[in-house]
Amino acid sequence: MNLIISGYGKMGMLLEARALTQRHKITAIVDPRFPGKPGLGAPIYESLSKVMLDSRPVVIDFSTPSAAFNNIAQAVERQLPIVVGTTGWYDRLDEVRTLVTRHNGAVLYAPNFSLGINLFSKIISYAAALINQFEEYDVGGLEAHHNHKADSPSGTAKVLAEEVLRAMPRKKHVVYDKLDRPPEKDELHIASVRVGSVPGTHTIYFDSADDTIEIAHIARSRDALAAGALTAAVWLEQANRAGKRGIFTLEDVVSC
Repeated sequence: MNLIISGYGKMGMLLEARALTQRHKITAIVDPRFPGKPGLGAPIYESLSKVMLDSRPVVIDFSTPSAAFNNIAQAVERQLPIVVGTTGWYDRLDEVRTLVTRHNGAVLYAPNFSLGINLFSKIISYAAALINQFEEYDVGGLEAHHNHKADSPSGTAKVLAEEVLRAMPRKKHVVYDKLDRPPEKDELHIASVRVGSVPGTHTIYFDSADDTIEIAHIARSRDALAAGALTAAVWLEQANRAGKRGIFTLEDVVSC
């Protein structure tokens, strides 16, 4: 598979190394911080629009929240399928839908490409539905990431919050900011910590006066994210060749 890596930070470099060990070909790297410098054999461009194409590679984007939308737009306009692991741009998802429809594009996005975190999300959904019937239990969450992460809360935390709201009708709203007051009964509070080199920890608490049920997912490294993103890229390339267009998520990949 031919790939363009968008974003040459820690995740981009990890993706590059892992892709090469799997015998994929990196045709270009996009990062405005390093234009003109070579990666591991692939040239680095300032923007996706400047990449010369001699094939139809799949783009994998792990850039920044501020750059992600433009990267997606450029890929869709050039009819390049794109896998997006960057978060913090979901407020523009409707614009992406419009672009995908207009240009017959293919976008696959996920807040977290780890198989473990996707299993964890399903566990949280089941637990929340089970505990919802017991009013004595409240629910809240905490997510922690490294101090270079550019957005807060994490996209995964938002997905987990949505799962809890769907499964627990007595919770109506999510609060991500700090609280200087007691939360309302229908509020779900999810807090964030940025510290050190933590790859990613997500914890959901179900708490009563008598005990606490604590369910956590602790990532040990970014390797699982890179592996999942490459799996998604292979799936998207095959779907694109088969004529499937639109917006996809990891659910489409794991349900096959």
